[in-house]
Amino acid sequence: MTQLRSVCVYCGASVGNHPRYAESARRLGRALAERGIALVFGGGRVGLMGAAADAALAAGGRVIGVIPTSLRTVELAHQGCTELVVTESMHERKQRMFEIADGFIALPGGIGTLEETIEVITWRQLRFHDKPIVVVDDGGYWQPLRALFAATVAAGFAHDNLDRLCQFVETVEAGVDALAASPAPIRPSAPSGVL
Repeated sequence: MTQLRSVCVYCGASVGNHPRYAESARRLGRALAERGIALVFGGGRVGLMGAAADAALAAGGRVIGVIPTSLRTVELAHQGCTELVVTESMHERKQRMFEIADGFIALPGGIGTLEETIEVITWRQLRFHDKPIVVVDDGGYWQPLRALFAATVAAGFAHDNLDRLCQFVETVEAGVDALAASPAPIRPSAPSGVL
């Protein structure tokens, strides 16, 4: 089983148009804090990012924000983080988040969330890492991604094991359980500069 000390959460800098998204983010923050797992995130205090971080902090959890200098005002850096890491670039931000995290969980979000989620799945496919990845399909939000995966396999651009690179679940609680139950990674983290 994976020794989960920290989980990287990919989610929106907006709250979306349904209250369920923010509630899921808050439940995730609480669930991680209650298990003593640090929440690693993009460092913003707005949207689902802020909701998850606030809930984890309120429950006594450790929260590590990672934000590039250029987004400190755009995403409104969360000043309540246990630790706020400021990077020079988006590439450095993603590298640091990857290095800190023992696993990854994706909630609903926009293009940035989609890009980060796909990238960490791609890194796993390329065997740069084998840290567990969970996608919380809250209310069917990620069904188009699952359909795209199936279409990619059907068109011959991916093997049929594509869906084994990450696990889709319906709730944040199931997501945390799935991460905790995953086998411990055996490959080293991706070398610096590869990501």
